[in-house]
Amino acid sequence: MKRDLTTFACAALLLVLCGAAAAGQYAALPGGELRSVMPADGKEAPAIVAPFSMRTAPVSNAEFRDFVLAHPEWQRGQAPAVLAAPTYLAAWRGPADHGALAPDAPVTNVSWHAANAFCASEGARLPRWHEWEYAAAADATRADARDDPQWLEHILNWYAHPASTPPARVRANPPDYHGLYDMHGLVWEWVEDYSALFVSADSRTQDPRKQLDYCGGAALSLGDRRNYAVLMRIALLAAMEGAQDGGYLGFRCARGAATDAPKPKDSP
Repeated sequence: MKRDLTTFACAALLLVLCGAAAAGQYAALPGGELRSVMPADGKEAPAIVAPFSMRTAPVSNAEFRDFVLAHPEWQRGQAPAVLAAPTYLAAWRGPADHGALAPDAPVTNVSWHAANAFCASEGARLPRWHEWEYAAAADATRADARDDPQWLEHILNWYAHPASTPPARVRANPPDYHGLYDMHGLVWEWVEDYSALFVSADSRTQDPRKQLDYCGGAALSLGDRRNYAVLMRIALLAAMEGAQDGGYLGFRCARGAATDAPKPKDSP
């Protein structure tokens, strides 16, 4: 097992250094102050989001198929169990064949580790929570539409629908203010720092990497209805482990400053 993890760490480093020949489309976001459900000081201070770029759409089945063909160590059945659960790519027909799933639908049943490796393959990383929250606040004409009750109602309606069919194709609806597609209404999405969203109450899991960087879940504005959608995403991500996945859990990638390259990891 140690040899497997060392091999994966080396492979991840090569992905960072080399990147991929055909990366996805990215949109530049200016950053700025964010009135976050996770205040920077754990009380009420806004988060400061540095300028960054984000993939315009979730990674698709076709894009992930190309990735596992180029990096067979991430094919189903090849990744070590500590990096991918038995449900990894469970809906695919084969290790590198998404079968009947639409090629332009978002890939799901992908672990955090696999998503992180894909992003590293194109010189990127998973978005951090505040970056994702900043991007997800926009509608078609405004950078922050969270005070619009109609927009919030539209988003919340998606959460009320049962997840009984595979996700629809990406880019089926118009882009938002930043040029991003499907921030809501298609899939849940991994973030780089998902494991820091809440502190575990179990003393046996007091890994410093799992401590809440933002000073405690008590800061969440649970009484504010406009936060429900992002709070549900936090609740989902906080319950996950890096090797787990889900039928409606996908991802997109982000890029920050030149010094913000992803680092190979054996665990989040």
